[in-house]
Order: sequence, then C-alpha cells, then structure tokens
Amino acid sequence: MWWMMGESGGHYCSKKFDDLCGQESDRAFGVSRICCFLRGVDIKSYLLLLVFLPMCLFGAYIHGQKISYFLRPLWESPPKPFNEIPHYYHENVSMETLCKLHGWGVRENPRRVYDAVLFNNEVDLLTIRWKELYPYVTQFVLLESNSTFTGLPKPLVFADHRDEFEFVEPRLTYGKIGGRFRRGERNPFYEEAYQRIALDQLIRISGIKDDDLLIMSDVDEIPSRHTVNLLRWCEEIPEILHLRLKNYLYSFEFLVDSKSWRASVHRYRTGETRYAHFRQADQILADAGWHCSFCFRRISEFVFKMKAYSHYDRVRFSRYLSPKRVQRVICRGDDLFDMLPEEYTFRDIIGKMGPIPHSFSGVDLPAFLLENSDKYRFLLPGNCLRD
Repeated sequence: MWWMMGESGGHYCSKKFDDLCGQESDRAFGVSRICCFLRGVDIKSYLLLLVFLPMCLFGAYIHGQKISYFLRPLWESPPKPFNEIPHYYHENVSMETLCKLHGWGVRENPRRVYDAVLFNNEVDLLTIRWKELYPYVTQFVLLESNSTFTGLPKPLVFADHRDEFEFVEPRLTYGKIGGRFRRGERNPFYEEAYQRIALDQLIRISGIKDDDLLIMSDVDEIPSRHTVNLLRWCEEIPEILHLRLKNYLYSFEFLVDSKSWRASVHRYRTGETRYAHFRQADQILADAGWHCSFCFRRISEFVFKMKAYSHYDRVRFSRYLSPKRVQRVICRGDDLFDMLPEEYTFRDIIGKMGPIPHSFSGVDLPAFLLENSDKYRFLLPGNCLRD
C-alpha cells in the first residue's frame, strides 16, 4: 500500500484537480467561483451580459423620461373636461348682442379690471401684453423677485427697464420681494408659492374691491383685448372663469394646440380670492387669447429660462443648454428638453410626436405686435433666428 501514501504519510490520489470548479479544490474562493460560473455560460449569454444589458441600461438612462411620458396613459387618467363656453365676437356687433349670445346680461357700467403678474425677465412679452390690455385695465400689478423659482440670483429686470413702461406708470402697482435662498431646499414650487402669496398682498394694496375683475395669468398668457372688454361689460359672468388660449411655442409661427387653460378671470371677493395658477373652476371661455411659451428675443434668455423655471429638472444634460443646439431646436420646432408631449392618451401623444408644424398665419395676433413688426419680427412666422 506504500504507493498510496504521500511523503507526509497522508492519503494520495492520482486524479488531478487543476479544475478550480472541483468541489474538493481548496482554491475555489470568491473570484474563482465567478470564473467557474462563467465557464458554463455560452457566447450568446456573454453578449447579453456584456453588450446588450449595458446598452439597455444606458438607453433607459438617456430616454427614461420619454418612456415614462409615453406610458403615462397607463397610470394617469385625463382630468375632468371643462364646460366650454362658446366665444362670440365681431367688431361691428354691439356689446348688448355679444353678452346675450353668451347667455349673459349687459351692465350699465363696466367693471374695473386688475391685471396681476409675477415677472421674471420677459420684457418683450410684457410690453405686448400691457399694450393689448391697456384700454381696459384699471390697474397693472407686477411683482418681481431677486431670485428665480429655482433659487438662482437674478437682477430686478423690470426695475432696470421701468422707463420703457411709462405709458402704464399712473396705473402701476409695482412690488419687489427678496428670494429666500434656502440652502438644501430643492423644490422650486415652494418658492413659486411663496411669491404668489406675496402677490396676493400686493393686489390688496393696489386698491381692488369686491366684484372687480382680476386677471390671473403668467406674463406669456395674454388675454385678448376684446375678451377682457366682454367680461367687464357683461353681467352674470361666472365667479371664476378660465380662459382657453391658443398655445404657441418660441413664436407665433409654431401653433401647438388650443389647450392652454391656466389663465383665469375672477370676480374678486375680499378674504376669499387667492392668486393661483392651477385649475380653480370648471367653466372656460373658448378662443380667449394667446399663450406664447419660450418666446424670447435672445438665445441667452432661453438658456436662463431653462435653468430658472419650476421644471429645471428637465435639463438632464448640460448639452441641452448649448446655444447652437437651442437655435437649431427653435428653427425646427422641436422640444428644448427632448421630451414627448404631455398628453393623457396614446393617440394624442403619437399625434404630437415630432416637430411642431410651421404656421404661416398672422391673422388675429395682438395688434401692437403687428403695428411694431420690425421690432418684434422674431415673434412672426419665418423669423426663427435669434440674437
């Protein structure tokens, strides 16, 4: 039996265990066990692990936001539809007839109108807005902060351009508010709510009274002049009425749809009316004005807005802020944030995918815009290049 004994007197086996996967191997530790596992994997599985799976993960990282927006109809239902009020207007039709067509009576005297906005840096659109509304607004109320909604410091742009708005000075209630600049607070909607509460106080200072009309909308949500005149003359209008606006992007060349609804007009009630920018009622008046989103003169203004507004989380890559890319996107009518449409049905999402079609209609745009077309040419069809 001597041939079965080792030099140390232990048992010896002639079978070699060079294979680290052998159960009796003392060397089959962590990394070795992984190697053993991989020996049993064929080439297709290798490709799956090393190529296809990382590509899927990278694709999900790049396009995850698009995927979630496309699948939105699976977990989110459309909001309750508005009660649409047809809108009638012609310059040669009397106010009594127009009010009657809407189911309202006519007043002996028009209501006073207050227009209140939070201001960021939209000097051009503010000019067009106030020129459009000037004949029928009693008091313009504007609040600006030295902070964006995302907490970035900003100059007081309106204060720097105030001399350009001398035409409204006798009717202007202007206020400034300091940003909170709270470290670690990352929800821009808190800052937005804080500024809207401050605007409530400024509106009260402006001298508004019960049953006066208060327009609540962003600077780029512009009610048409005849809409405001209709509402100030008609009796029995709803206490809160949303305005259906034509929805444009970058300029009046890219008509997205007619679904903008956040703008609203309120019959003011002391202690009850609060400035807000969300749905507050079910009634909405059709074709009541224009919403021109991201309608800026300069590329730098686009970049600033992308970093400053409440949805800054949509800037997922620094390349989105490249001036060359921004200019290219504007002229194509593509999305600045490379997102899919925010819709609630697959039909609407698919129908709006891709660039916005060009519109060549300049009919029924704000009068001041057309009267000063040389200055505001960047807002008209065929003028997508920016400074």
